Amino acid sequence: MEQLEQLLLIFLAGVALAALARRVGAPYPVFLAIGGAALALLPNAPSFTMAPDLALAIFVAPVLLDAAYDASVRDLRDNWLPVASLVVVAVALTTAAVAAVAHALVPSMPWPAAVALGALVAPPDAVAATAVLRQVRPPQRIITVLEGESLLNDATALLIYRVAVGAVAAGSYALSDVAPAFLLGVVGSLVAGPVFAWAVLWVSGRIDHVPTAIIVQFVSTLGVWLAAEALGLSAVLTTVVFAIALARKAPQRISARMRIPTNAVWNTAVFALNILAFVFIGLQLRPILDALAEQDRARYLEIAVAVLVTVIVVRMAWHMSFNAVVRWRIRRSGRQPRKRVLMRPTVGSGLVISWSGMRGIVTLAAAMALPVEFPFRDLILFTAFAVVLGTLAIQGLTLKPLLKALDLHDDDPVGREWSAARERALQAALASLEGAPAHIGAPLRKEFQARLGIVEPGNTALQRGARDYSDIRLDAIRAARDTIIAMRGGGEIGDDAFHCLEQELDWLEMTS
Repeated sequence: MEQLEQLLLIFLAGVALAALARRVGAPYPVFLAIGGAALALLPNAPSFTMAPDLALAIFVAPVLLDAAYDASVRDLRDNWLPVASLVVVAVALTTAAVAAVAHALVPSMPWPAAVALGALVAPPDAVAATAVLRQVRPPQRIITVLEGESLLNDATALLIYRVAVGAVAAGSYALSDVAPAFLLGVVGSLVAGPVFAWAVLWVSGRIDHVPTAIIVQFVSTLGVWLAAEALGLSAVLTTVVFAIALARKAPQRISARMRIPTNAVWNTAVFALNILAFVFIGLQLRPILDALAEQDRARYLEIAVAVLVTVIVVRMAWHMSFNAVVRWRIRRSGRQPRKRVLMRPTVGSGLVISWSGMRGIVTLAAAMALPVEFPFRDLILFTAFAVVLGTLAIQGLTLKPLLKALDLHDDDPVGREWSAARERALQAALASLEGAPAHIGAPLRKEFQARLGIVEPGNTALQRGARDYSDIRLDAIRAARDTIIAMRGGGEIGDDAFHCLEQELDWLEMTS
């Protein structure tokens, strides 16, 4: 009972901190992590620990699937170059730079251990960044790039991390040894993700009971993560591909009656997991400090600060250089980016993306998963914690003022696409009513014009008890849904606009 009481106290404290953060306009992950660290230092404070592998599966898998499911594949494809530069190059440069700094400060640290430290602190966690960004409505391209980075950079970093840990165990670090594992992790994940999605959709399509369906979804999410780990694949990449594959097929196979409560449960669960994850980060301060000898703390703090500065500087140096080259190429060619890219790269957008490098639960959980006998494990764990807490505090608390100072805006591309899709969906729904009996078609036209058009709602007293009325109404909704699905499939609208219209049509269908 004592552990349950501690967990409830931690969760309630996290909810209160999140509410306080919203009240003062600060990013709630920052408040949660700092609050957790302060809580950990109190006498007789509750403790909350779990196995690192379990922490990754519980805290990362559902949140990652939720983000990947809503990601716009079209927008990611249009912005593939800046996303790839952050996912691959920025992670590789940060890993190398941190490894070099750590080895220079601690010459006795083996290179594979230094590389493992670099890989741990290389991938930013975009949960905190997007929590700030969405409060001030930045240009959509910035959100697209940061969310795309967050979906994939953990996969790159964890692959390097796994190889480095394996090199320590094997006592060697040859390219011929690591290349097969790297290729298997990438290619295998790209294949396994859609296969898992097909299996889950096949099972889910045969379940009509909403609570059962929701449980199956959560179990399958954790099951995909665990299966990928067991097969030696990248759990992060497999989960991302799995979620994207689900998002392309689920709208046609899952009814609104199932989707609406499922979305509500997922939103609540993801928020709860984020609360626990960032409080969990702060609570690790006590066990980390307890594991350190008193004489090591000052020296370890110096190393941790050096690594913290390195991860911030390397990200800024790389992305601002990349941003400058892209802008130079645009000026030289005289061509504007394609309209769908959403926003021309600017110095301001480069600064925001460069400064959105907060680290999170993946960094800390992977550090805690290091074997007990791993060289310099205590130093690595302390440094990882310092980087997570430092980036959350320094960058997290200053990102919103930076955005306000830069005053970045775009022409609301999601709003434009949403309006266009709404109009097309209305036209499709009205066209499907041609030939319907007047006493049924007339009120239905008024309802659809009131819900999807610009006509003010009139008297829509409908005879919902009539079977033919309901059937015709559902046909009209299906026509509208098929239209926006086709628009997304053809690249005319992105997933953000699609999901807005999908929700409206879901509520229409629920009232049938």
